[in-house]
Amino acid sequence: MLRLSKQRAFTLIELLVVIAIIAILIGLLLPAVQKVREAAARMTCSNNLKQMGVAIHNYASANSDKLPPQLAYTAGNTPRYQVFHWQLLPYIEQDNVARQAANYNACWDNTAVRNAVIKTFLCPSDSSHSNGFRQGSTDWAVTSYWNNFYVFGNSRPYDSSTGGYPTFSRFTIGNIPDGTSNTVGMLERYSYTSAYNWGMLWAHPADAWQWGPNNQWTSTYSAADNAGPSGVRGYNTSAPASYMPQFGVRAAQAHPYYPSSAHSNSILVMMMDGSVRNVSSGLSGTNWNYAIVPDDGNVLPGNW
Repeated sequence: MLRLSKQRAFTLIELLVVIAIIAILIGLLLPAVQKVREAAARMTCSNNLKQMGVAIHNYASANSDKLPPQLAYTAGNTPRYQVFHWQLLPYIEQDNVARQAANYNACWDNTAVRNAVIKTFLCPSDSSHSNGFRQGSTDWAVTSYWNNFYVFGNSRPYDSSTGGYPTFSRFTIGNIPDGTSNTVGMLERYSYTSAYNWGMLWAHPADAWQWGPNNQWTSTYSAADNAGPSGVRGYNTSAPASYMPQFGVRAAQAHPYYPSSAHSNSILVMMMDGSVRNVSSGLSGTNWNYAIVPDDGNVLPGNW
């Protein structure tokens, strides 16, 4: 005679134990997943900076070793105001966006240009923007990276032919006094901060004449607030070391003029030789100052 075996069901305690074990495993796995995700984002961010480093060098190769200007003024069938990031577009396979600015007074006059979300300009860890735009808007695309004003904007003479003040570099790619490997070219900053929601619009002009009253360089777009290089109107002699990166700060608390990053306790910087370095919170103010200023005669230590 066939006898059926009676299977014992899970007790409530056993079920709770299984659920607790699963929860513990998930708790152990989540940090690992987050670390892998952040490592991938950091790698993409590093690649973005490398692409812009290559773009800067390619721009120099095509323009007699000159560096892309902080802001150029032109006349004719090109945008009158040519901003730094716009200069890079043809060299990061975004020539179609660059060409759309032709026949306009400025890059920002063309909505197709100012609303162009450029993936290379965005760090994947930076969630302070809204799908590439400033928060709460579908107008004005932003960027997570900005150039070092000390390198790209340290000359600002009056140009009688255009009636403007172009802001460009006194250096070429080959004659940066401290050397390309000792000088920061680009760095990270949150693409949107509530304290100043116009701070990181890549297509807007970044120039002392446009931002802040006369004799005051607000440095909205530079590495150091109110500390421009010698020879620029409004130059403040205070050391940029006092404007060090804000490590580990959230976007809501980030100062709109200081370097910052969504990466944990570090930011990525692109050196003028095209290499990318991870700068951690252990950085001294002295070494940051050496890395930002391109002509102070100081050489960075190997472990900076």
